[in-house]
Amino acid sequence: MGKKRTSASAGRTVTAKRAARLYRLVKLLGTGAKSRDALCKELRLDIRSFYRDLDLLRASGLHLRLRDRNYVLPVSAVQALGFVPFPDPQLSLAEAQALARGRSAAHAKLKLQIEAIVKPPKKPAAKKPKRKTK
Repeated sequence: MGKKRTSASAGRTVTAKRAARLYRLVKLLGTGAKSRDALCKELRLDIRSFYRDLDLLRASGLHLRLRDRNYVLPVSAVQALGFVPFPDPQLSLAEAQALARGRSAAHAKLKLQIEAIVKPPKKPAAKKPKRKTK
């Protein structure tokens, strides 16, 4: 079963072109099991790029299964799309704040990121000088 994205993989950025390719990969596998060669041909990938994409999906929490030399999704295609990384939309802070107005988990995640930017860092507590004992 797929896992939620880890914070380490959440920080990875992808290009729009690569995100589109990952989307197509998941959609292809959503129609049924496919061999590596069939996927590479359909996506116009060399083997090295194919394995890089698999590694990125794994780092994002989606672990494709290999059955009888065919790759299959461990979850439905709709669920698997939730693991596909999204490219940086290049939003301004004001645009991000406008998008953060809501009640979903995605809104809450965006709000936390905004707070980390706009709130000043906490000052460390002042240390009291130690008393010398004789």
